[in-house]
Amino acid sequence: GTISVVRYRKKPETTRFIQGSNPGTGGIVSKKIKFALYLTPEKKAEVERRYNEDGSRSATAFVEHAVDFYLASLSVENAGAALPTAVKSVIEGRLGVFENRIASLLFKLTVQLDMAMNLLAAYFKLDEDTMRRQRAESVSNVKRTNGQLSFESIARSKDEA
Repeated sequence: GTISVVRYRKKPETTRFIQGSNPGTGGIVSKKIKFALYLTPEKKAEVERRYNEDGSRSATAFVEHAVDFYLASLSVENAGAALPTAVKSVIEGRLGVFENRIASLLFKLTVQLDMAMNLLAAYFKLDEDTMRRQRAESVSNVKRTNGQLSFESIARSKDEA
């Protein structure tokens, strides 16, 4: 038995100079290299159906935009850096407003809690041992309910005990 080796010659790359194929170049001639791209029939049909959605003039331009976007996303440290600056700015602004609102609400809540604790401590004159037991019970309650406490549920559990 002999083994025959078949060698395939690689086709030389084809270079074209295409007028105005890159958006934003003002019709400048660009150099394009043709190469084989294999897609499933469904993916090819979707590209052909949707290439106009992003303003592409051809399926080739659409695929080139997709490759550019993917390469940009690979070259950044985090996914957020691939967002357009305007979108990032809006998101950061909204998060800043949200952060300020939460901080304000937490401050008001803490003031109310401080008032309640001071009034209770002054009225009941609790000792250290009672405070330690209550803290342990409170930590257990918060963990058990994942922080979803209500005054009514606590009052009911005290009535049942």
